[in-house]
Amino acid sequence: MKRLWAPWRMKYILSNKTKGCILCDKVAENDDKKNHILYRGRTCYVMLNLYPYNNGHLMVVPYQHVPSLEMLEEETMTEMMLLVSKCLVALRQCMNPQGFNLGANIGKAAGAGVYDHIHIHIVPRWEGDTNFMPIFAETRVIPELLDATYDKLKAHLCTGPADLA
Repeated sequence: MKRLWAPWRMKYILSNKTKGCILCDKVAENDDKKNHILYRGRTCYVMLNLYPYNNGHLMVVPYQHVPSLEMLEEETMTEMMLLVSKCLVALRQCMNPQGFNLGANIGKAAGAGVYDHIHIHIVPRWEGDTNFMPIFAETRVIPELLDATYDKLKAHLCTGPADLA
């Protein structure tokens, strides 16, 4: 039998699970480094995905708690797309990906882990970044700690809402 050690998961397993919205709760804590929030805009924020598909997996999240894009105000949708673009630039400068997957899982049936608060995923991709682990072991190998990725990206993202004007 082979073992894959992931001791950092024990903190999550033993933690008290919130009954509210994790995306609303994390941004309300005002501890951006701990919560891996890279940027706060007027209507949206950017954070690292805590369970990434690849290193640099970001999420653009509106403050407005709604389950689908068509329910967002126009200003929020506009800022979301501007932030997606800013994130692409930051990821290209910082991590040099060869491509990206962008998407929003709208609804539980679409695979959304948080299905009542819309958000857009930005997943950087590199040729050959997939291997046998996800197929045979249902396991992804993420070679960099979230804190290291956070520090690397923080320097490349704009610092506030004025930067989007």
